[in-house]
Amino acid sequence: MADSPLDRRGFFSQGLSRLLGEVVDAVSDRMSPVPFIRPPGAIAEPAFLAACTRCKECGAVCPALAIRMLPSQHGIAAGTPVLEVDDRACLMCADMPCVKACPTGALLAPTRGWLDVKMAVIGVDDRRCLAFQGIECGVCARVCPVGDAAIHLDDKTRPFIGTDCTGCGKCVTACVTTPSAMTARPLRS
Repeated sequence: MADSPLDRRGFFSQGLSRLLGEVVDAVSDRMSPVPFIRPPGAIAEPAFLAACTRCKECGAVCPALAIRMLPSQHGIAAGTPVLEVDDRACLMCADMPCVKACPTGALLAPTRGWLDVKMAVIGVDDRRCLAFQGIECGVCARVCPVGDAAIHLDDKTRPFIGTDCTGCGKCVTACVTTPSAMTARPLRS
């Protein structure tokens, strides 16, 4: 008795899903920290690399033009979207157009919106920060779209990064020092 097309389709679909899962697991075991800052809603790096079709839709809808595609020298990650927050910060759009534009689920809307987003780890280089040199500044805290929970100033007006920082990079691009005293590095996967 011949299998119906639906049964064959299900067989191949399950096989492909299983194979993709094994590939993601194998890549996950070999991956070091994620070397890139991904757009908001990016799923875990190995799954992201498998799910992203390099369609560029997320970058096309970014109002800040902050999402860029990696060039070919990045191997398996070539063509995938990244943020270079030291150049252009994420605007933290209320409706996350980049996530909505993603046709594959490589970018997913977090359950609690921006409260669940972590794109980068922001730090303060106290050797460059004016406030650590006794000069009042506070630009980084004033431009932060999250507020005190993400970046706050101590009684000497020195900036400290809080737990709710999304890593959008606004403080990095707004810093008045050159190079910026605010630093951004990719998350660990």
